[in-house]
Amino acid sequence: MFSSTTTTLPEVRGVPRHVAIIMDGNGRWARSRFLPRVAGHRRGLEAVRATVRACAEAGVEYLTLFAFSSENWRRPKEEVSFLMELFVIALQQEVARLHENNIRLKVVGDRSALEPRLVELITQGEKKTENNTGLTLTIAANYGGRWDILQAVNKMVAQHPNKRDGYSEEDLAPYLAMSYAPEPDLFIRTGGEQRISNFLLWQLAYAEFFFTDQLWPDFDSESLARAFSSYRSRERRFGRTSEQVTDAQRQVESKTPAR
Repeated sequence: MFSSTTTTLPEVRGVPRHVAIIMDGNGRWARSRFLPRVAGHRRGLEAVRATVRACAEAGVEYLTLFAFSSENWRRPKEEVSFLMELFVIALQQEVARLHENNIRLKVVGDRSALEPRLVELITQGEKKTENNTGLTLTIAANYGGRWDILQAVNKMVAQHPNKRDGYSEEDLAPYLAMSYAPEPDLFIRTGGEQRISNFLLWQLAYAEFFFTDQLWPDFDSESLARAFSSYRSRERRFGRTSEQVTDAQRQVESKTPAR
């Protein structure tokens, strides 16, 4: 289990260790081409493949994609049905490829509302790839940040009902849906919107945000490189001053042996 960025100082790297993405703009991409919305979702799956490949090649260790929020059930029934079917097809087609490329698959969210066949495929995919040591790809499906915090609190209290001195972040952390991953270093949202839409509310506390007008189906390796370039230009202070950050960097460099 990884520590919280509000209690410890994480290592800052040139390439983000964990990237989280809201993949927005599939419907608008399709509409601009006089196509049905589902065509945008199909094309969006291609962007997922390209982004997974680019992150793995860049040395990203964790990639989390917001595929379906707990609020997306409000969309037209036909679109919701298509998205669920697309999820089934993607699992059937992609798990073997992920496994061949040493990628571990995880799915987070409330599975109680998902079809049994989809839940079965999720379970099989996670089991097949659980021992892979490359990129960890997490798909957030029927996920909401508030749901995540509430389910974690409920589990924590149920297992530790008589804790009289109160609960801490360390007590809650093991029950969060993504307790197996460090907090995101970089959060990307495509499609021009600038909000986090109930995504990883707890985990994004100290992430760097990158918003782009580019629609998700057009997002590619060059788009990811621009986001990484923006990330590298940020000074990650985690509550410290710029002077403290500079001093810490100098200490690290002084301890690094010359080649």
